[in-house]
Amino acid sequence: MDAYKESIVATTSLLNERQKRLYLANQARMLGRGGITLVSNLSGTNRDTVAAGIKEIEELQNTDPNSNDYQKIKNVEGITVDGRQRTREKGAGRKSIEETQPGIVDALKEIIKHSDNYGDPEGRILEWVSKSTRNIADAMAEMGFKVSHAKVGELLREQGYSLQENRKMKQVGSGHLDRDKQFQFINKTSSMYLNAGEPVISIDCKKKENVGNYKNDGRVYCEKGHPLIVLDHDFPDPEKGKAAPYGIYDIANNLGFVNVGISADTAQFAVESIRRWWNEMGQKAFPSATHLYITADGGGSNGSRCRLWKVELEKLAQEIQIPIEVSHFPPGTSKWNKIEHRLFSFISRNWRGVPLETVAVIVSLIGSTTTKTGLRIQCMADGTHYETGIKVSDEELEGLNIVYNSFHKDWNYTIFPRDLRN
Repeated sequence: MDAYKESIVATTSLLNERQKRLYLANQARMLGRGGITLVSNLSGTNRDTVAAGIKEIEELQNTDPNSNDYQKIKNVEGITVDGRQRTREKGAGRKSIEETQPGIVDALKEIIKHSDNYGDPEGRILEWVSKSTRNIADAMAEMGFKVSHAKVGELLREQGYSLQENRKMKQVGSGHLDRDKQFQFINKTSSMYLNAGEPVISIDCKKKENVGNYKNDGRVYCEKGHPLIVLDHDFPDPEKGKAAPYGIYDIANNLGFVNVGISADTAQFAVESIRRWWNEMGQKAFPSATHLYITADGGGSNGSRCRLWKVELEKLAQEIQIPIEVSHFPPGTSKWNKIEHRLFSFISRNWRGVPLETVAVIVSLIGSTTTKTGLRIQCMADGTHYETGIKVSDEELEGLNIVYNSFHKDWNYTIFPRDLRN
């Protein structure tokens, strides 16, 4: 729908008044029932104008092509004024709303400005929850202006406003003092490995999903009047449980791997997911690898303070016989992890509106996710039950074959195979 709207706006910007009216009318006729309303909303043109265009087209179709009336309707020529073609005399037609209602644009800006102060105890004109074009029109009516919701939308576009989603960019609390330095460290280390042809992966566990016939945000095409019917509540089904998609994103090759677990998201599950990626994809993509570099969030099953995570990584390093270097993102910055916007976002987009009824459905939807930039994903189900609450003693932690980086050793370290002493 956004693409269709952009097409309408781009086309009508090149047309004169009559051409625009007829073009929008023809679009509405092709859309059928509800077409006038849709085209009016997308273009910001009054629905009466679109309806008048339809009447004009139908009048032409119902007139004898050989009659004088037909030629008059068909060959309406514009009036040339100052070398430009116009559809009416200069100064004719309805005056702009800015002329008939001075100050209306400033009032609109004031409403939008105040609506940003959500939850203001002093009470503002409009809150986020009610900031639609219809309610803005109502608010402007209270200020003495007479304007339709369609005209409000047109004025907003003229002033450079557009509908936009929230973006998770504002960090909760104060950022760590070394946040930017850690970002620079990760970028520098990643570039070093990528330039050397070594594997660099971004990892994380996607949000757990209820398995079953539950509502999944988004829309899919269905026969008119026959939407997908799902349960009216989101209580988890004990028999089906939840699915935990753990992802690995290969930065160099724009490839993804997702291990869909049905048990707990533990450190063992996290490392097993990396192991499966290496066996299924990593080893084939990097047959001559001498190191593996991992970027991960600072918390969760692969957190910087998780002892079991380091123990399990050493087991993996021993199996694949190469050192594994790890860098964690600072607290509160997980959204900068590349897997979030290069893998998980596309998975969410691909399965939106589809009930995740079984693990097989989830695996299929994830595996079918692609992008025009070449992203491909391999996905498999993991039916293993992972035990929670496993403790790692101080002695076991101290015995790991691990080297901590001089810069933030809590965030940056390398784990070596047991038989390859550091």
